[in-house]
Amino acid sequence: MQSHEIDYKILGNDIQVLEVELDPNETVIAEAGAMVYMSEAIAFETKMGDGSEVNQGLMGKLFSAGTRLLTGESLFMTHFTHRGGTGKAQVAFSAPYPGTIIALDLRELPQGLIVQKDGFLAAARGTKISLHLNSKLGAGFFGGEGFILQKITGDGKAFVHAGGTIIEKRLNNELLRVDTGCVVAFEPGIDFSIARAGGLKSMIFGGEGLMLATLRGTGRVWLQSMPVKKLIQALAPAGGNVGKESGGLLGNLFQE
Repeated sequence: MQSHEIDYKILGNDIQVLEVELDPNETVIAEAGAMVYMSEAIAFETKMGDGSEVNQGLMGKLFSAGTRLLTGESLFMTHFTHRGGTGKAQVAFSAPYPGTIIALDLRELPQGLIVQKDGFLAAARGTKISLHLNSKLGAGFFGGEGFILQKITGDGKAFVHAGGTIIEKRLNNELLRVDTGCVVAFEPGIDFSIARAGGLKSMIFGGEGLMLATLRGTGRVWLQSMPVKKLIQALAPAGGNVGKESGGLLGNLFQE
């Protein structure tokens, strides 16, 4: 199935919103719950799978949806279609945590793109989203982020979200070591494995974790500066103090 040709704008700087503009009968697919606003002419429907295979039977849809459960995503995806007779209509999406959105033209990625399980945001209808299992067992045992991945293929626009700032690196038969949570996406020509983070002393006291992701080969890699796990860890201590202080303040007010 040929992907629909969609227009788009990315709004904002640090906490971005993706606005997609659709012509009549054009469709964009997105993760359930990602929609922010939409025009009156937009109709939406929740379906199992990405809809890339028009004649796919029930068992095929169940299998496609089931593989999404393994990535930790929702069983369903939402399809937004312009049902108005003329003109253009808009629908906008945002990710569940602060970060950056990048647009990728899958025609420039004929082998597709490997994306972390929570990196996909939206895409033109006709884009296929499938399960990708890392063949390196170490990625499963020591770097859970890198074992179960998603593969995106097609010939239209796809949108990926990452925490903080996105950095694009081009490797030319090179090796790059990265924090396991900072890998957002990479081309299939890149070998992704997990390696020990230096010696025993560095592993225990270095603060970089026990393992690092190792990216080797030729192709593009996209990294994020603030994975959601690090964001939660950074906010958790402050959140605990705020909760206690707020509780004490409210308690004093009620006592008065």
